[in-house]
Amino acid sequence: MSILTPDRRSLLKGGATMLAAAATMSSEQLLGYAKAWAQTAQWKPEAGAKINLLRWKRFVEAEDVAFMKIVDAFQKATNVTINVSNESYDDIQPKASVAANTGQGLDMVWGLYSLPFLFPNKCTDMTDVADYLGKKCGGWSASGEAYGKLDGKWIGVPVAATGALVNYRVSAAEKAGHKEFPKDLAGFADLIKGLKKNNTPAGMALGHASGDANTWLYWALWAHGGNLIDKDNKVIINSPETAKALEYVKGLYDDFIPGTASWNDSSNNKAFLADQLFLTVNGISIYVTAKKENPQIAADMNHAHLPAGVDGKTRELHLGFPILVYNFTRFPQACKAFTAFMMEPAEFDPWVGAAQGYLSPFLLGYKANPIWTADPKNTPYRDVAETAQTPAGTGKMGEDAASSIADFVVVDMFANYCTGREDVKTAMATAERSAKRIFR
Repeated sequence: MSILTPDRRSLLKGGATMLAAAATMSSEQLLGYAKAWAQTAQWKPEAGAKINLLRWKRFVEAEDVAFMKIVDAFQKATNVTINVSNESYDDIQPKASVAANTGQGLDMVWGLYSLPFLFPNKCTDMTDVADYLGKKCGGWSASGEAYGKLDGKWIGVPVAATGALVNYRVSAAEKAGHKEFPKDLAGFADLIKGLKKNNTPAGMALGHASGDANTWLYWALWAHGGNLIDKDNKVIINSPETAKALEYVKGLYDDFIPGTASWNDSSNNKAFLADQLFLTVNGISIYVTAKKENPQIAADMNHAHLPAGVDGKTRELHLGFPILVYNFTRFPQACKAFTAFMMEPAEFDPWVGAAQGYLSPFLLGYKANPIWTADPKNTPYRDVAETAQTPAGTGKMGEDAASSIADFVVVDMFANYCTGREDVKTAMATAERSAKRIFR
């Protein structure tokens, strides 16, 4: 539940005006702002600071351009050098883990999901930065706090999330008998079946796709009342609720386009834009690309949250993007200063606008950004922080839960059953053994 604090009221009231001004800011004006900000900021970069920052590869080009403008202004205003490297979703975690284990190579990582929780003892305490941003930008959503805090301390700053929402072709859904997108599990299954019948198939990844597979399969587990762990972090994946989730997903999978068990995070984008796929779960990047490269598909697209679970509540796993600073960096103040600077309203609001819905902030004040209402098809992505859960589900987020999603425990369970490698009981037992090796 969001709380409308005085700071948030002022941000909401001035959000559109501020965005319009910031969006038209020239490079010289942005540099002037950055210099003024640096003079008054509580974090003073170390002399000669050189930061190596790893981030995920962009899916929306304009987002990356806006980000690099922020980097450029900060460098010029502070004399800090920031070397930005980009890796695919699936390569971020291994490279971040190597740096954490060796204590060298990187200073900061802008990564995925619960990355800071994989090595919390290697993360700088970012509480001062998170508190500063929370007070200035309308407060943190509950999911933002869950993604950033461990035992009361912020070990990372959750920049935003990419909403894992349904992307679908409106005409195909209507032809399958659904003029309105279904809000329950039975209706969703009926839609998938109808799409296959009409040779306009759906498809969601069941392979080791860090974003596309984890997101919708965790949703399916939670929607049926299943969980990997309970509130005390005891492994409870082997349950009647999980069995129901497996049967439900198998029913969907049987009606999917062939090949989804081997999909990576770009497979569904390519198939959708090639007019081969008519429903999937993804960020808004398909729509952004379609508007530019295939307007006919974009005009026929829409987005929706995944259906509510058996208890009527919507729980989703979105692709959170936390930024962390290693505690072995020689330049902690420079890293903190950059994190705070890039999420200041003057930079962050136009950056969110440039991302065209791909970045949904965990800071509540940014829900006022005009990008969410300028196009009604963007609006569902505005609210992902309110439906988001961490990979811990009902449990406590920590190193074990982070390891379980990094190891694809839940994804493999569904894939093993859907592809026939294991039956229901064996798939659950295998997942249980894998999880118990992690949660000791």
